[in-house]
Amino acid sequence: MATVINVHEAKTQLSRLLDRVRGGEEIVLAKAGEPYAKLVPIGTAKRGRQPGLVKGRITDAFFEPLPEDELAAWGQ
Repeated sequence: MATVINVHEAKTQLSRLLDRVRGGEEIVLAKAGEPYAKLVPIGTAKRGRQPGLVKGRITDAFFEPLPEDELAAWGQ
């Protein structure tokens, strides 16, 4: 679970908070108890693509032309 820190406190301790985040901790910045932002390590912000994720789930029907009414709905 992330640690919640008041924005005022975060301003005075930003370097220490960044060290904690670099160590893998997630920190939520809050103002008047309402969460505003989350500090997370850069390496955990995004997951990479995984080849083969939909293998065997897409049939040949996926590549067939769309019906005329659906094409019209897309502005074609």
